[in-house]
Amino acid sequence: MRMWRRWAMALVATCGAVPVSAESILFVGNSFTFGANSPVMRYRPDAVRDLNREGIGGVPALFKTFAEQARLDWTVSLETSPGKDLIYHYEQKRSEIDRRWDVVILQNYSTLDAQKPGDPVRHLEGVGLISDLLRRANPRVRIELVTTWSRADLTYRTPSPWHGKPITAMADDLAAVNAYTLRRRPELAGAIPVGQAWNRAWRDRVADPNPYDGIAFGQIDLWTWDQYHASAAGYYLEALVVFGKVTGFDVRRLGENERAGRDLGLEPRTVGRLQAIAQAELTNLRP
Repeated sequence: MRMWRRWAMALVATCGAVPVSAESILFVGNSFTFGANSPVMRYRPDAVRDLNREGIGGVPALFKTFAEQARLDWTVSLETSPGKDLIYHYEQKRSEIDRRWDVVILQNYSTLDAQKPGDPVRHLEGVGLISDLLRRANPRVRIELVTTWSRADLTYRTPSPWHGKPITAMADDLAAVNAYTLRRRPELAGAIPVGQAWNRAWRDRVADPNPYDGIAFGQIDLWTWDQYHASAAGYYLEALVVFGKVTGFDVRRLGENERAGRDLGLEPRTVGRLQAIAQAELTNLRP
């Protein structure tokens, strides 16, 4: 009887019915992480720990919801502030983030430097300062950099280094900076290709690349009303890419009736298409 019980428990574990050991993850970022201008911002704040005690759920809460459905045991925390870069978090929020974490997700200002858009110097400095801080607390911490999306406002309307260029250009430039940062800081685990997933969604006609001329029938708008921050669908795609990159879980397995997508009011077909886009980007395959 005891032998049968041990065999049954081993089989259940092998089939993935038992959650893996708990791991801690911290999200550090700004409005692109906390889900500004969308229902994502206040989504399930009770499921995560907001170190600033502002009642934010955001992309971290979507991550937690995916983890629950995948039966992965993650303790999720966040430290976010609107319009701030990583140097701000190091200088002003060090006491909140200076502790032991298993995984840390770093999301910087959307243009790298608010005063010098596209300039990587401040980005490199901020990543280095926080990386060194975190590694003193846990030398084995896994640090991932989020590569964010192109802003429609800076591409189509507002003067910027990306004005008049293809909508994919800004995300590609940000990805190049993160690739350079990883070469300079080999202790970092990698970059999370959120912006590239957005580019793929436009290329595959899942999303409309220009919100200023109307949204094509059957396509979605990844931006919200300011054409800067993400819509619920845009943040959902961000969370899928982060979750898949960190856990290795095939996000298509979450299915069209996935809980967070349903809670946000996303069409099941859209949920499935976004899952396919995220997984394709993470595996560099066509969906």
